[in-house]
Amino acid sequence: MVSLTNQWDIDLNAIVVFVAVAEERNFRAAADRLGVTRSAVSQSILRLEQRLGIALLQRTTRSVNLTEAGERLLASVAPAIADVNAAIEATTEFLDRPRGRLRIAVSSIAEAFLSGPLLASFAERFPEVHLDIVVTDEEFDIVAEGYDAGVRLGEVIEQDMIAVPVSGDQRQMAVCAPRYLEKFGAPAHPRELVAHRCIGWRPAPGVSPYRWEFGEDGREFDVAVAPEITTNDMWLMIRLAVAGAGITFGMADTFRPWLDRGELVPILDGYFPPFAGFYLYFPSRRNIAPKLRALVDHLRGARQARDRG
Repeated sequence: MVSLTNQWDIDLNAIVVFVAVAEERNFRAAADRLGVTRSAVSQSILRLEQRLGIALLQRTTRSVNLTEAGERLLASVAPAIADVNAAIEATTEFLDRPRGRLRIAVSSIAEAFLSGPLLASFAERFPEVHLDIVVTDEEFDIVAEGYDAGVRLGEVIEQDMIAVPVSGDQRQMAVCAPRYLEKFGAPAHPRELVAHRCIGWRPAPGVSPYRWEFGEDGREFDVAVAPEITTNDMWLMIRLAVAGAGITFGMADTFRPWLDRGELVPILDGYFPPFAGFYLYFPSRRNIAPKLRALVDHLRGARQARDRG
């Protein structure tokens, strides 16, 4: 009986090289990451593709992209390699010495996580952990993209992930400047927003603007406002609203400083029920890297301190 290993005779180092190229989308960057030459990376990928009999990467002089076969292979092997790396890291770092790069993909509206003090206190406590934080609202597989963890609203996190609370319950809110109310008045019901000047948000070009969500008598509904201004930048939305350009919509925590100063005022306040807040999430593994375990413990400690206060 021929074993699967002998049948394919695949060099596992070639799989590691493939994952590095797939994540970096660049042969030179992958070579630097692995500490080898670009030629060695190219040869390793070529031998792997020849052995499998199928192209994994599409190369041009300017870019490297995955073929459909490459996407499927990456989705299958990246979690296994991440598990192996975590196990080795847990062994070599003595479990009580968090260190190394900690990559986290964070939603731009996760105010409790991004506000500053939480991350600053973690960095001070664990100086050998180098935080690499990407603020993004794109939805993707954090494991396949090489992240250790992500921070998102609980309702959009896959059920097979471990999730640790970062914030309490959240509320969305519609706000505008006092001068807007003086000039145009306030809508009495969310459906009247279609007749108002609105400032909308969308995560990326080509994506429809976010539909504003409300609740009434225990029933949820949304309104497709027709924004006169649409952007992917929350801070631009806020600046425009403060300037009286219209009504905008987002997380209450995001608007809090402007509300406290009276630069923005809430409207339709009775139509925003609370919902589950933000969570740090990561794959379920037996061996969690010390750097990630340190962050999890730090978050739990900070939450307990808030609850006591």
